[in-house]
Amino acid sequence: MMSSMFDASTLPLLEQVVNFTEARHGVLAGNIANLDTPGYRTRDLSSEAFQGRLQEAIDERRRPAAPAPYPYTPASPPVMSTSSANSPTRHEREMSAISDDFHGMLRHDDNNSSMEEQISEITKNQQVHNMALSLMNAQFRLLRSAITERA
Repeated sequence: MMSSMFDASTLPLLEQVVNFTEARHGVLAGNIANLDTPGYRTRDLSSEAFQGRLQEAIDERRRPAAPAPYPYTPASPPVMSTSSANSPTRHEREMSAISDDFHGMLRHDDNNSSMEEQISEITKNQQVHNMALSLMNAQFRLLRSAITERA
């Protein structure tokens, strides 16, 4: 019951945003750490691809659920997927795909990393991360006030 209550809210989507921004921050921090490494190419996680996948997930949640293909009784539980709980889903694999970013000026040491660009991207990423956390906190405050019956 508790999981279905949280699944009906935007918490799962916000959780995915927080996970993505956390992973992207690590990649961007790696770019800054390798700023002076000869031959290093800037890497990034695609925000556009993530936003597209997030929109697909939102659209999928809004579609009415299809009726079960067959009824089942407690004596015959529904057939479960053969994939294990620890195997990554298609969305997780795509989200974790780190791409080499070949734009930017290439320096004499074959490094294309720019401190200003990386700081700018980290700042944008941090703003999205903070926004998602703020929305999650607001939802938890609403839930807490509903439980304690306070306004």
